[in-house]
Formats: sequence, structure tokens, C-alpha cells
Amino acid sequence: MYSNSSTIVPTRLAVGLAALALGLSSAWGFGGIDAGPLSIGGAIRASYVQGDYEKDDSGAPQRGGNGGNFELDTFRINLDFDHEGWLGKAEYRWYDGYNFLHTGWVGYESEKLGHVELGLNRVPFGVGAYGPANSWFFDQHYYVGLADHMKLGVKFTRSVGDLTLDAGYYFRDMPNGCGASPHSARYAFTVVDEDVGDIPGVYRETHQLNARAIYAIEKLKTDVGVSAQWTRMDAQDSRAKDSDAYAVSAHTKSTFGPVGIMLQLTSYDFDPDYRVDADGVRPSTDLVNMGAYDFAWPVASKGLIPSMAMSYTIKEPVSWIDAITFYSDYSVIVKDGSLDGTDFNDSTLFVNGMSIARGNWFIYVDYALSDGNYFVGNEGDDYGMGDEGSYSQAAVGDFGANRNDKWNGRFNINFGYYF
Repeated sequence: MYSNSSTIVPTRLAVGLAALALGLSSAWGFGGIDAGPLSIGGAIRASYVQGDYEKDDSGAPQRGGNGGNFELDTFRINLDFDHEGWLGKAEYRWYDGYNFLHTGWVGYESEKLGHVELGLNRVPFGVGAYGPANSWFFDQHYYVGLADHMKLGVKFTRSVGDLTLDAGYYFRDMPNGCGASPHSARYAFTVVDEDVGDIPGVYRETHQLNARAIYAIEKLKTDVGVSAQWTRMDAQDSRAKDSDAYAVSAHTKSTFGPVGIMLQLTSYDFDPDYRVDADGVRPSTDLVNMGAYDFAWPVASKGLIPSMAMSYTIKEPVSWIDAITFYSDYSVIVKDGSLDGTDFNDSTLFVNGMSIARGNWFIYVDYALSDGNYFVGNEGDDYGMGDEGSYSQAAVGDFGANRNDKWNGRFNINFGYYF
């Protein structure tokens, strides 16, 4: 998903896989294929993008001009297994220039024992699988690794009356895929041992414990929950000491007929412990390098994230549309940090849009505004860090210092075909 280039050219492999997928989906009757307890399917998604991006004089379609740009988003293959309580799920994804395993677990489910997943599965944290969000962009929780985060470990889920309990132990983050970066060819944002200028990439997330409790209040049509997470941060060389990270969250999800409301408030702290370097300088402990989508960049190591997502769904507004959902999502990273004596600028994401469901098609139509999300616009961004490679010399609308504290917009239509 990440790129600030004005034009994206899909890889030949992705194009070939996409063509194969469409051909197979037609042959299978638009529904994937079932082989006993095993189901094989997938999706191909592409986006039309127009927004506040730097223009060039090429005359070709691009994000910032000449009619916008049509870009391949992702191609994926899914495997699902379900037989007499035994379960399994796998998903592999291809993007432009990189690919990775997204999901891969086996499990068991029964009314008596509950639900267990072992392998690469989604961490139980927050209001739901994708955080408090309705749009294609998700919300700011995702970009600091606190929503839709996949890790290797075991997860247990059990419902007792109106109470649902989740517990998880994870021994390492998702494996790195194939891409240009050393450790960031992955789906979920995580702390990575990749240097970015003078901010050392020295940590890896290892042992992690998660707990979540959600209580359904039927009279209020609301689920109320709390989540907690502790992570061991292992230093990979002598530039830092081992440390710990934590996150705690309170969240609610309400459904009043066609109206949906999700609220979440999260406090997090990655707490890096860098040592003094050879020049007698200690790197800023207010920043930690995180990577995803084949790209690593500093993120504020400590902050507070309030988030709100509202939606309204109309089922079958016309005969040829199954449902339309209108939504408005708002989230902000309120940062506790500074660099060179200047406080970090907060990073806000505001998305208004709608999703359209019809058969195997699912389409997002979004307009996103942000003053600190490098997936939304790049006007005023300067990634150049000078001869000394200092992050403080960069001016980027990002999740770290956010020195380019400028509002940028992005209009995005994401077309998804699922087979």
C-alpha cells in the first residue's frame, strides 16, 4: 500500500497472477473452489488515486495530476479448512515489488473448550479485527501496530454468557517476506531492526502477552471492552538495552439498527533504551523504527490514540446492490515526545466515504485528510536527511516527529473482487 511515487507500475508476476485469478474465478462460477473441508479462494484489488501529491512534467497519469492514477493494490490467495471442529486458515499476498505470508494457523473449536488458534494469527487487541474503522485506510491504531496485527503464537477465545475473553501468547512477530527492505516486507507494522538515519533500528519484538475482555450489554446494544498488551523488546546489538513495551485500551462498539458506532482510547509506550553512541550522543528515546509494506521509518514511541468510527448501512438500496455503508472515521496520535527541543506534532487521520457490496465485489470510495500519515499525500515532504543522515533534518508528514505538519488529502476508490 505504501508509495509516494507518482506512478506505480505493477510487477509482471502480480499481473500474471491477477489474470490467472480472474480466469479461475470465472471457471469456478465466481465462488472459488471447495475440495471437501478445504476452500480455496482469494482476491484481487486495485485503486484509483488522486490527491495532494507532487506532480511532474511527464504528462502520464499520476497520483497528483493528469487524471489521477490506477494502481494495483494486492493479489492474494486464501485457504480455509473446517472439519469436525478442526480449523485452519492461510493467506499469502503479493504487492508491487514485495510479497509475504499474511496468515497461517491451525486450530480447534468446540462449545466446551472454546476456540484455539496456533500459528500466524491476529492479535486480540481493541474493538475489533481492524480497529475502530470502516474505511480502506483503517485508523491510526493500525500504523503503530495496534490493529490488525499478525504474530506467531497461540490465541484462545472463550465466551461465557455475555462475556467474551481472549488471551494470547506470541513468541515472535510475523516473518519477513520477499522485498527490497531487510525486515519490512510485511503486512503488520512492527518494531524492526533497520536503521533510519541516526535513529538506530536495534529492536525486535519477541515474547508478547495479550488479554481482552468484551461484555455485551443487550439492552444498550453495546459491547464494552478492555484490552492489555505487554511485549518484550530484544536489543539486537550493543547500541541498546533490552526493554519492554505496553499498550492498554478501552473500547465500545454499538449497533442501533443501521447505525454503527465504534469508540476506542489507547495508551501505548514502546520505551526504547538506547545507549550513548561513539560520539557521546544518545539517540532520541522518543522514536522507534517501525516497518511494513517494504518500508521502515521512525514512529513516536509513546502516545495516546483516541478514535471514533461512525457508519450507516442501507441494505439493497437498489436491486443490483446488496448494501451501501456510509461512514466517517476520525483518529489522532497524541504524541509524548520531542526532537531537538521541539515537541512532536500530532498525527490526525479523518476519512469520509462509503463502501459498496455487490456479489463478489466490494468497493471503497474514500476521501482521506491527514496532517501526519504518509499514505495520504506527500506535498511538502522532504525525506532528505542531509550529509549526516539525521532524521531531524527530514520534514515528513509521518507518525514520528511529523515535521511537515501540513494537511494533505487523498481521494481513493478501491475495487476488490473476491473469489
